[in-house]
Amino acid sequence: MATPLLGSAKAVPIILTMIIFISSLQQFTVSSFEFEVGGSNGWVVPPLNATKIYSEWASRNRFRVDDSIRFKYKKDSVMVVSGSDYNQCDSTHPMFFSNDGNTVYHFDHSGSFYFISGVLSHCKRGQKVIVKVMSPEDDSPSSGGRSSHVIPTSGLSALLLLQFLLSFFGFHLP
Repeated sequence: MATPLLGSAKAVPIILTMIIFISSLQQFTVSSFEFEVGGSNGWVVPPLNATKIYSEWASRNRFRVDDSIRFKYKKDSVMVVSGSDYNQCDSTHPMFFSNDGNTVYHFDHSGSFYFISGVLSHCKRGQKVIVKVMSPEDDSPSSGGRSSHVIPTSGLSALLLLQFLLSFFGFHLP
């Protein structure tokens, strides 16, 4: 019959290590996420009465530094431009340009990013989007951060894991 080792001096460091480890599981944060612009429709010219589809899509998401967005399209392009060029659909001075049909853009800092189609008529019909990337200070639980980044672990599951680990190492709770 196994003797309880919880009271032994050897058990204390192991138990403390397990408690610290399990406590760290309370909230696990994923470092980045990739968004697909326009969902299953991709980066396309909006229908005539739906010029706000991309701004509505962007407002439903929370973007963070190190996230990426993917633009899937055919016979088109995507550009990052200044705010004034965005408003005028001016593609003459892009800060970024791609026309490969499957463009991934990585956010390396917070702020507003202005994307437009390089085809003037497409941009004028609403194929453009502003993505606001949150700064780390803005990304707190009270700011409505997205749930797909934070995976909470309940206290009960942490306790069950602790009990399993203790029994695995030969420790028995009374």
